[in-house]
Amino acid sequence: MGRFNLRVYALIINEFGEILLSDECRFGTFFTKFPGGGVETGEGIKDALCRELQEELELECTDAEFFYVNEFHQLSAFDQSNLVAFYYLVRLQKHDFPASEAYQTPFEVEQEKQRWISIQKLNSEDLTFPIDKIVLDRLQKTIRF
Repeated sequence: MGRFNLRVYALIINEFGEILLSDECRFGTFFTKFPGGGVETGEGIKDALCRELQEELELECTDAEFFYVNEFHQLSAFDQSNLVAFYYLVRLQKHDFPASEAYQTPFEVEQEKQRWISIQKLNSEDLTFPIDKIVLDRLQKTIRF
């Protein structure tokens, strides 16, 4: 039986209709995604979300509302595992998380930086991973600002 890779992501939206993106370089590959990461053994999905928000962004997990999970087969971009991705809506005041200073993408050094972008101006081509593109489309159709 193949391995499963459980991932959890935060759709962090501020009062200006902006969403937080994470630009990252890992394993020599640059990608843009929503903040989040892997679920660890013995950890619940929402617990993983809270841990990831704390580790990556130093944010406390409050008011996270389930939004989406892929119900189709998706291979991980980094290995041959079966990817299952959970997405949660998180509301946040922009001043509670000032994103990184302006920076150029792509970058080639292993690092992670965040930036705010208008949800309405964000295009699926701006995101790297296929499930994120589906989530963005659904988000733009259901969330009104």
